[in-house]
Amino acid sequence: MQQPTRIAPSILSADFARLGEEVRALDAADADYIHIDVMDGHFVPNLTIGPDVVKALRPHTDKPFDVHLMIAPVDPYLDAFVAAGADIITVHAEATPHTHRTIQYIKSLGKKAGVSLNPGTSLSAVDYLLDDVDLVLVMSVNPGFGGQSFIASQIDKIKELRKRIDASGRTIDLEVDGGVNFDNAAEIIAAGADVLVAGTATFANGEYAANIQRLKNAG
Repeated sequence: MQQPTRIAPSILSADFARLGEEVRALDAADADYIHIDVMDGHFVPNLTIGPDVVKALRPHTDKPFDVHLMIAPVDPYLDAFVAAGADIITVHAEATPHTHRTIQYIKSLGKKAGVSLNPGTSLSAVDYLLDDVDLVLVMSVNPGFGGQSFIASQIDKIKELRKRIDASGRTIDLEVDGGVNFDNAAEIIAAGADVLVAGTATFANGEYAANIQRLKNAG
């Protein structure tokens, strides 16, 4: 069953010179999650942040840290991100040969576990994971950079994933990340998404609270 819409602003679009302040501002603006994009310059063509930055940000908010690991290999870094304060850890199905084992390990550490799918990856990659994951993230752009345009074909993927989650009978976040904005949020929510990752849209014009509320109201 689709849950109420929640917004997970991506700090990839924040002012990196003021990250602590930015996270506090997102908290005050009623963000539901703080989405932290971790990129390694290997699995994706960009470098962002590591566990030390997550740890430094942790005292600035009690909101859940939704940590999206776009790195390979991923398993050697899970303990560090948990220790740094991650609440949800999402790994890419394409980044590890043993996704189920990785999901189980995250959950053994007492954290919520998610799996992410790139635009060209079939939903079959999660068919045997829905009994275990807490979140499935549909990438609606090719990962690596913020500010990209939404890939329209992912709407059908979101719709089909919604059916599969509902058929599982489990409460699983269906999160969408990439090119989410005020023009397409309603369509994305109607397709079945209940968590929207929004970087550029959240930070537009510095109106964080108004932007988050506008995205929530799109559904």
